[in-house]
Amino acid sequence: MMQNEGPKRFDRVVSILIQLQSKRIIKAQELAERFEVSLRTIYRDIKTLEASGVPIYSEAGIGYSLMDGYRMPPVMFTQEEAASFVAAEKLVQKFTDKVMQRDFASAMYKLKALLRTNDKDLVSNIESQVVMQPMQKKFNENVPNALSTLFESIARKTQVHFWYEAINALKPTERIIEPVGVFHQDNFWYIIAYCHLRKDYRQFRTDRIQRISQTDKRFTQKHQSLDYYLQSKEQRPTRKVKIEVHHTVAKYLKGERSYYGFIEEELIDDKVTMTFEVQDLENGFARWFMMFGDHAKILEPESLKARIQELLELNVKNLKE
Repeated sequence: MMQNEGPKRFDRVVSILIQLQSKRIIKAQELAERFEVSLRTIYRDIKTLEASGVPIYSEAGIGYSLMDGYRMPPVMFTQEEAASFVAAEKLVQKFTDKVMQRDFASAMYKLKALLRTNDKDLVSNIESQVVMQPMQKKFNENVPNALSTLFESIARKTQVHFWYEAINALKPTERIIEPVGVFHQDNFWYIIAYCHLRKDYRQFRTDRIQRISQTDKRFTQKHQSLDYYLQSKEQRPTRKVKIEVHHTVAKYLKGERSYYGFIEEELIDDKVTMTFEVQDLENGFARWFMMFGDHAKILEPESLKARIQELLELNVKNLKE
C-alpha cells in the first residue's frame, strides 16, 4: 500500500492542478469527492502544489483558484482518454444541433493535435467503427442553433425569443423564456425555463422549436438549480398500475417501460406482472398499453380499463367513417 501511494499521489496532485485550470473556483469538498479522498488529503495536496511554485489563491468558505495568467504546459492524454474522444464526438454528431456539432468538431481538431502519433492512429482506427443511431429527430432541421443558443443564454443569463409548437396547438406561439437548464430524457432534449407568456416555469422540447434567437435582455427572475425543478416534476401525483404481460412480449418492453414509471416485475408461470407509478395515465400510459394490449391484461386500476375501452371505441368509430 505504501509503495503505491507515491505514484497515486503524484497523479492526484497533477489532476488537481488540471481541475484548478478547468474552473474559476473549485471547493475542497468537490476535489475530495472527485478523487475519493479526505479533505485533509486535499489540503495536503494543495500545499504541495503551492510549495512547487503554483500560485493558488484560497478563501475560506469560497474555494481555490489559480492566479490570473498562470497556465501549465499542454497535458498528454492516455490511450483510454483518447479513445473516449471518439465516443464523445459521435454522440455530439448525432445528439446535438448543427452549430454545436461544428464547434465541437473544431475543438476535436485541437485536441487531436495534442495526441502522440500512436494515439492519433488509435483514434483514426476507432472512428470509422463507431456508429450512433438516434431513434428520434432531436431538433428542427430549420433551427440549426437551438441547443447552442440555449447554452449561451444559460451562461450569459439572457432571455431567449422563440416560436414554439406545442403538441396540442394548431400553430406555433411566440415565447420569451429564461432558460434554467437543458436535459436529455426519453430520446429527446428538453428545456426547463421561466415563460413570460405563462408567468410560470414550463418544459419545452427542442424538436418543437420553430425559430429561436438570443436577446440582450437580462433575466428578471432568480432561478433555482435545474435539479430543483426536475425533482418538483418527479413529485407530481402518480397512480399505481399493475399489468400482466405474456413473457414472450414482456422482454420487448424493457427498453420503454422506464419511461412510464416502471417499478418492479414478477414472473409467474409464463406471465410477467409489472408494477408502475404513472403520472399520465389517460394518455401516455393508456396509449402505450394499446401497442401490446392483445398480449396483456390490466390488473389495476379499473379506470385504466375504462380509458382503453374509450380509446378503442374511438378507433372503431374513426375506421367506419
